[in-house]
Amino acid sequence: MYKSLNIKFYQNIAKLFYAIAAADKIIKPIEFDALKDFIKREWLSVEDTEDDYKTDAAYQIEIVFDWLTTQELDADTCFNDFIEYKNEHKYFFTDALNTLILKTAGAIAASFSGENKSELIMLAKLSMELKKT
Repeated sequence: MYKSLNIKFYQNIAKLFYAIAAADKIIKPIEFDALKDFIKREWLSVEDTEDDYKTDAAYQIEIVFDWLTTQELDADTCFNDFIEYKNEHKYFFTDALNTLILKTAGAIAASFSGENKSELIMLAKLSMELKKT
């Protein structure tokens, strides 16, 4: 379905989803639950890349997201790291993959009493960035 992705791709996607969840400075367990659900329902079927342990590389999203929550990194820094990665690896970002990224980010933002202003701003920035070629 997609060009063969790699572990770094999934790790950078995790940074993006962390940034969305952390935009309001608080990551709620329900946001992580929404992400885990999306990984199982959508991301595992994206393609077949595996990590060193022969586990679907899409689980890197969950693993790295969880690790980032323990580091309490700045949401804007993580968002900008993702954008930098995206700009250096444009060939990964097909229309279908961009749609899945936006869908997942929106589900994370909406999981806890709807999207708040800081999350909406970040989602709008993401949407604009993903439309750039």
